[in-house]
Amino acid sequence: MAKIFDLTSIRFIKRITIGQQDNTPYSEEDAKKDLDFINKCLNDFPKGHIIACEKNFKIMNMGEHQVVQQYVVYHIAFEKKPLWIQD
Repeated sequence: MAKIFDLTSIRFIKRITIGQQDNTPYSEEDAKKDLDFINKCLNDFPKGHIIACEKNFKIMNMGEHQVVQQYVVYHIAFEKKPLWIQD
């Protein structure tokens, strides 16, 4: 039987951003690295749980054109801080 995740047992929350949130370039390699880290948080010990998701955007002017940059921030909760997470 699976253990039920209780929100009162949360002791650590990691915010992980996927997408370009500032003026620095965001490549496919960066996206793959971030997605691999999210998968590690959700599958390795101690297993994390997504408790919130922020969806944001930013409008930038590049010459005559407007560019919309979008990014998503996942909040992953753990019962204790994993030793493999560096702040």
